[in-house]
Amino acid sequence: MTAAAEGDGETEAPAMVAVYRHDVHKLRGRSHSSAAETVAGERVNEPVPRGADRDAALLSRPRGDPEQTLPAHESPFRLSLLSGEVVTEEMSVDAFRDAVEDLVAIEDAEAAHAAWLGSDAAAVFNEAMYYPYTSLKYHVLLAAALLSNYRRGAAFDELSLVVDDSDAAVTPHRTILEAGPVSLRVTADPGGRPAATLGSVPARSFADVWSRLPELPIGVDGQRLWRVLDAQLRRVRSWSAALQLIEDYVDAMNGAGGDAL
Repeated sequence: MTAAAEGDGETEAPAMVAVYRHDVHKLRGRSHSSAAETVAGERVNEPVPRGADRDAALLSRPRGDPEQTLPAHESPFRLSLLSGEVVTEEMSVDAFRDAVEDLVAIEDAEAAHAAWLGSDAAAVFNEAMYYPYTSLKYHVLLAAALLSNYRRGAAFDELSLVVDDSDAAVTPHRTILEAGPVSLRVTADPGGRPAATLGSVPARSFADVWSRLPELPIGVDGQRLWRVLDAQLRRVRSWSAALQLIEDYVDAMNGAGGDAL
């Protein structure tokens, strides 16, 4: 049975809201087993329908039981592929708690998607402690994109990574990255935009998919710094790690004029 054929299952929150709240325990530095059922009065940490969370995890992490890949790293905070350093958000504990509660409090699914796309707090965490270069932010956005497509009847092997114009409107739930000149979407209907299929089953395949795109969202022929990023993305297999790398790279270029790269 494909994920598209499975039912939504039971969630207290609407399915497309629950998907943005399903990993709130990680934002609070807690394991799933010790996760609270509610945060700021809202139901959180519910299973994601149609296997979308499982499939999103397989895009960034290997199957089976996790194994610690970096013995010295036992932290929920993400390691940056750009700098190699632990990422921490420069805000107070109270401000960070408020940022998490603001994400949880959103009751409109499209507003939740927009908030996660722009969230700095969510980008601080890895999606699994034993895979510290992964990104919780992009895991959640990938899970939401898969769930949205599955609910519309698409199976995984019908989906593509699509390059959108940077000034085009964000597609609710389907846009998985909006960072400067780079806008990427997962959908079964590319609508004539440059696209590459995701493959037959969920797997750590970002480098392969990126390499198959007929047109890139970055000008690799024009600027050396974009060529450096393109070369990196042709080697990164984890989807959430690759998407986070693009965001970090664009931020570094914008913040330092390229001098920090």
